[in-house]
Amino acid sequence: MAVHPTFDRRRFLGLLGAASALPVVAACGSSIGGSTGAPATGGGGGTVKVGLVVPQSGVYAALGTDMQRGWELWLADNGQRFGDYTVETVIADEGETPQTGVPAVQKVLQNGGVDVVVGLVNSATALGVRDLLTESKKLLVVTNAGAEAVTSTSRTPYIWRTSFTNGQVAAAMGTHLAQSGFSEGVYAIAPDYAAGTEVITAFTKAFESGGGRVVGSAKTPFGTTSDYQPFLTGIQSSGARAAFCFYSGAEAINFVKQYAQFGLASTIPLYGSGFLTEGNVLPQQGDAALGVQTTLHYTDQLDNPANKAFVQAYTAKYGEAPSCFSVQTWDAANVLDRALASATGLDGDSLATALGTVGAINDSPRGAWTFENQTPRQNIYLRRVDNSGGALVNAVVQDLGPQSQPAA
Repeated sequence: MAVHPTFDRRRFLGLLGAASALPVVAACGSSIGGSTGAPATGGGGGTVKVGLVVPQSGVYAALGTDMQRGWELWLADNGQRFGDYTVETVIADEGETPQTGVPAVQKVLQNGGVDVVVGLVNSATALGVRDLLTESKKLLVVTNAGAEAVTSTSRTPYIWRTSFTNGQVAAAMGTHLAQSGFSEGVYAIAPDYAAGTEVITAFTKAFESGGGRVVGSAKTPFGTTSDYQPFLTGIQSSGARAAFCFYSGAEAINFVKQYAQFGLASTIPLYGSGFLTEGNVLPQQGDAALGVQTTLHYTDQLDNPANKAFVQAYTAKYGEAPSCFSVQTWDAANVLDRALASATGLDGDSLATALGTVGAINDSPRGAWTFENQTPRQNIYLRRVDNSGGALVNAVVQDLGPQSQPAA
């Protein structure tokens, strides 16, 4: 999701060195291969080849499944075409670290001959392939990786995002809590890796800017913490009126369950970034999640025509409700379809220019959004876990309005 704690630049350079036996990526995108029959002007024709790089193994495999489903659903509903282009998808396993993700991207570019890369959960991978994409002049549409640098300090014209930034989601909650009577004290807790640091930093900045005070914070060892009791004791003794956290996957399940078992839920309400209760973790958290409030740019409970149609189609096809991961990749297909209607070619420069002109995306399940600095400016929703007809859902409490990526 964000930069993996084991990633470092020397290992990445070594990884690229080990891959040097593969054909060298030249500065011109067409030298890699790519589609044939593409016209010199916009409007379509021929085939566009897309490399869908998502986790198919490892801790983020469930996210990868949702992402692939969102992509395939859009194509199925649109005749496997972007306008007059036939879409050919080459799928590669990102795995869970840049040590697997970077070679996966390199493989679809060099061996798969793709025109566009879509996907990526891990931000270290997104940042790690920046130079590769720039040199090959190929477009990457990130459909999850939330690190701020991807579309700020390390921004390149060849990387766009249809998902979120870690700070965007967390800052919305910080502002909300500061305005909601909790300014006397909130405790912040997250795993000790890059995403956790970004989230706590953005939340704290927004909360304190609104007049709030963070009375304590903690970072739990990432991927190895199973017993949160020592940290829960710290929250209990801090005098906090509320707790804010960032966890996802198995850590989200354990933290929410133990928070309720420890007796904190009734005295110190729990808030978080929406990944805390998103997707398949929610049914596993069970009633322990009831009442937990989070911020995110999507919930399957949104009451708009596009989302109702999307949820109905997705549920009918896959037998379960969609997640934000599904929507983010569905939207990647949606904006590429729009871009290819006016793009003068399939190279990264042409596609990036076209993406910059797509304007408001008014038919997204998440609600209308626009690109701003190559990442979504989008509405963030305050959500609360409720029981609706025997099923746990992230019900919409409030639309917090459009939010940008926080300034660096």
